[in-house]
Amino acid sequence: MMLSSIRRLVAIIAIACISVLSQAQPLTAEAGSNKPYKILTSGKQITVKSSKNIKSIMVWTASGHRIVEQKEINEPSFSFTVNISEKVFFLMIQFEGSKPYTEKIGI
Repeated sequence: MMLSSIRRLVAIIAIACISVLSQAQPLTAEAGSNKPYKILTSGKQITVKSSKNIKSIMVWTASGHRIVEQKEINEPSFSFTVNISEKVFFLMIQFEGSKPYTEKIGI
């Protein structure tokens, strides 16, 4: 009698866990996977490649110093070299007719 009660309890718990897990949201590939660009780094060389034409790019350090500000690029790719010794930067990229995207990058 006791063994059958334990089996029923385990079965109820298993069914409850399965029903909770089946209601969970699906995992996404990456939080920022819907951005229309990729950032490629190679040493101090940074390249931004996009499926759209880039309107402008601005890069600044964590302390707030701008190191790159380029407007009217109108190309799907933009490369630049970082000439300072900091390791963390912030990038803002703007495309024609869309919102600006910002991202923290490290080299």
